[in-house]
Amino acid sequence: MYYYRTSVGIFFIAQRSDRWHVLFDDESLGSYVTPQQAADDLAGGHTFSPGHGIDTSKLGIPDNINEWTKGKP
Repeated sequence: MYYYRTSVGIFFIAQRSDRWHVLFDDESLGSYVTPQQAADDLAGGHTFSPGHGIDTSKLGIPDNINEWTKGKP
């Protein structure tokens, strides 16, 4: 599991079965083959939008998974 804190809350990239999911407020914003693909899409605003109408491309989320924190917050 990876997580990144933003001004609107914590985004997670977590493995479920054999896929990696971008999660925000227990809502899946998409599933990916690798955590790096998930970070890329989230940082670029290319995931499903969170229910709050947040544009994730404007939150400063890094597209490099190595800049995320590994583990649980």
